[in-house]
Amino acid sequence: MNNQSPVITPTQTSSAPTASVLVHPEELSHVWIDRCAAYGIPTIGLHPVGGQAAADTMASLLCMMEDDTFCALLSYAEERGIAIEYEMHAMRYFLPSSEFSRHPEWFRENEAGERVPDLNCCVSSTEALDYIAVRAADAARRLAKPLSHPTHRYFFWMDDARGGFCHCEKCRRLSPSDQQLLVMNRILKEIRRDDKNAALAYLAYCECTEPPKTVKPDDGIFLEFAPFDRDFHTPLTAADCEKNSASTAPLSALLSLFGTDDAKVLEYWLDNSLYSGWKKPPKAFCEDKAVVHADFAYYKALGFTDISTFACYLGADYEALYGDADIRAFAEEVNALLLMPQHTSAVN
Repeated sequence: MNNQSPVITPTQTSSAPTASVLVHPEELSHVWIDRCAAYGIPTIGLHPVGGQAAADTMASLLCMMEDDTFCALLSYAEERGIAIEYEMHAMRYFLPSSEFSRHPEWFRENEAGERVPDLNCCVSSTEALDYIAVRAADAARRLAKPLSHPTHRYFFWMDDARGGFCHCEKCRRLSPSDQQLLVMNRILKEIRRDDKNAALAYLAYCECTEPPKTVKPDDGIFLEFAPFDRDFHTPLTAADCEKNSASTAPLSALLSLFGTDDAKVLEYWLDNSLYSGWKKPPKAFCEDKAVVHADFAYYKALGFTDISTFACYLGADYEALYGDADIRAFAEEVNALLLMPQHTSAVN
């Protein structure tokens, strides 16, 4: 195992610094919006619950785009200077299992050689990719419709599971990272038919933390790094932490491939859903300030211009139990990040 931190050397990035907190759509409230405005957090990302329920929760979010009360909340956020984005595990929605009886070849082959309608798709099927891309473009239009100032950034992730990629004769030659990037390139092409300024995230997460080797990112694909396998209570730079050394090992190669422009970190510093075991009622939350400060310094040195975190399970039900959650360390670092000039360092 490589226990060395990535080598840092100066480079340029043209992206304006930014940051966000990700909350569940049902947690969005005037309180969260006002909190972000007061703390100077520029963006709220709406993140439907993933896992087995991902298709249903994404469908519910899309229905919210027609709800006047919810759309008024989105407008209130924009009035307060808060941008709205959407980040979700989307493949179960884009390729529903109901299509399996008509098009089994669109679905992945598992390691036993069986076509199964469970996760992701067969990326060697151009028909499957076309179908997914059209549904993604439709979702992009519906999500942007209520917004006066959309960011033009989209986050349509692969399914939230390990071992969910295709093992058919053609696909097995491609790593999970290559398979993801093939799908993202096709989705972005379709979205740009309507939104010429669209950009789409490649999520470096779980099986896709190693950079793609065969497929290259199209213009407009940017890196989103989510180190789910890290130790959440130890700084990433701790030399004696094997989990964090392993989590950061691919970063140099990822940044070399995708670049630092628009590169985003999606961390778990405020993710009380994780710390509550994804079960309600939420547990009391205590921000690990030392880790937040140390990790921010690390990410800024690497050239990341967007440093964000999940912040689920800190909504109204949390406030009723424990009062307002303390997120001041994250807010302090965000404000320092936003004051940085548009040139930092990155890995070689």
